[in-house]
Amino acid sequence: MTSASLVHSLWTTAAEPPDKIPSPDIEYGQLSPTLIVLGAALVGVLIEALLPRRHRYAAQLFTSVVALAAAFAAVLGLAVGDYGTTKAGVTAMGAIAVDGPALFLQGTVLLVALVAVFTFAERRLDPVEHGNRVDSFAAQAAAVPGGEAEQAAVKAGFTTTEVFPLLLFAVGGMLIFPAANDLLTLFVALEVFSLPLYILCALARRHRMLSQEAAVKYFLLGAFSSAFLLFGIALLYGYAGTVGYAGIADVVDGEVTRLDPALAQTMGNDALLLIGGAMVLMGLLFKIGAVPFHMWTPDVYQGAPTPVTGFMASATKVAAFGALLRLLYVVLPGLRWDWRPVMWGVAILTMLGGAIVAVTQTDVKRLLAYSSIAHAGFILAGVIATTPDGISSALFYLAAYSFVTLGAFAVVTLVRDAGGEATHLSKWAGLGRRSPLVAAVFAVFLLAFAGIPLTSGFAGKFAVFKAAAEGGAGALVVVGVVSSAIAAFFYIRVIVLMFFSEPRADGPSVAVPSALTSSAIAAGVVVTLVLGVAPQYFLDLASSAGVFVR
Repeated sequence: MTSASLVHSLWTTAAEPPDKIPSPDIEYGQLSPTLIVLGAALVGVLIEALLPRRHRYAAQLFTSVVALAAAFAAVLGLAVGDYGTTKAGVTAMGAIAVDGPALFLQGTVLLVALVAVFTFAERRLDPVEHGNRVDSFAAQAAAVPGGEAEQAAVKAGFTTTEVFPLLLFAVGGMLIFPAANDLLTLFVALEVFSLPLYILCALARRHRMLSQEAAVKYFLLGAFSSAFLLFGIALLYGYAGTVGYAGIADVVDGEVTRLDPALAQTMGNDALLLIGGAMVLMGLLFKIGAVPFHMWTPDVYQGAPTPVTGFMASATKVAAFGALLRLLYVVLPGLRWDWRPVMWGVAILTMLGGAIVAVTQTDVKRLLAYSSIAHAGFILAGVIATTPDGISSALFYLAAYSFVTLGAFAVVTLVRDAGGEATHLSKWAGLGRRSPLVAAVFAVFLLAFAGIPLTSGFAGKFAVFKAAAEGGAGALVVVGVVSSAIAAFFYIRVIVLMFFSEPRADGPSVAVPSALTSSAIAAGVVVTLVLGVAPQYFLDLASSAGVFVR
């Protein structure tokens, strides 16, 4: 055979199709909540491109509300169809799990997002500018703060309606994040919900420079955490020869006998497992704002538009804790004796660090940021329990906490002075006399944060501390109770400031919101009181949804 014919033979052989290329098997029904939200986000992009500017706000609001409600209905349909219990399994070629925790967390994220959309759409809090109603977001996001382009955009009455599809893209990523069943899907979901949040943080109408600084800090630190996560994924792949959760767990448990020839030198190397697992854990702890990965939280919460802060503080925590629970309980249960002591240390630092530093804060949004750090520590106590009660208590706490947080930030948007939101605590003095209803509602949320009985905060803390004590983490419960006592001090201090101080003559006014923000605050109050007065049904629901599929 000549060299030319040999090359031709090799070429044709290489070009021949293999016998079988497996076609992907996608269960669209089981993935419908995510598909609905991401489809609506694409519709939102088309609305921005094709609709006249004056019609975009109404179209975007309608699309977002309908999509989130339809996605929640789809989650309910899956739960009623027993996909959270007997029919639980993995879908999308093993990439996504549909089980009790995934459906519970997805339902929570969707309800939180639905309430958050109302705060995004509020247009009655700021004074009318040039005859136009304005919202919390920059008139033209691409304009230089204070420049001529921005002034022209404000004068023309522009509004940044792109925030609605950005929110939907973020929600789509958050739906996949706690349900991801392999590490690459986890990473893609992380990026899908993080990138829109970086942009949303930079879009505040007032204090533009502070807002953009917050976005840059969040982006840079988020990029570092993503890098740690991705490097950890690479090391875990080198250890196990797979990125699938069940495959990694099998190698950790020693149940794999046939080694992949390409990875025979590294498979089963415990150093790769420990370092890789630690790096993935660091990426997730950054997202939940645990100490020492919390540096971004106060600055970003303070600088971002308050509706975005409320959405981010509640929904992101739900999604990130869901992913953390799945990683620890599905992928690394065989490493329990290695990760539990580390998580003990993180939980103690987070509870005490958040509570102690919050005492020194003079800005309401920064105070709530450190409060959210302390609450991350309380939820970690349930995670560390490593029992079914630990999972269900963490799920319940996440649902309760997310609505309290969203309601609290919605109230913050109402207290305003000439410069916009009046977030300095000194300006809240005497608010109870100036506007008793708003102060009373904020007091309810603060009491829930403090864990006072008959609020959802008490039921949540009691559940996670009980699970931790029964799981052998009694010392952690003692630290948690001490941290709660410290935290209660600054919550009560704000209540005393509002009701027992003289209002300042130059104090802020309380804006009268539209039905949108009023509905968001009402939803927060109702959930806070219902979960506090009659929590048992919801605890049972979280308990029945607390079994991960593997």
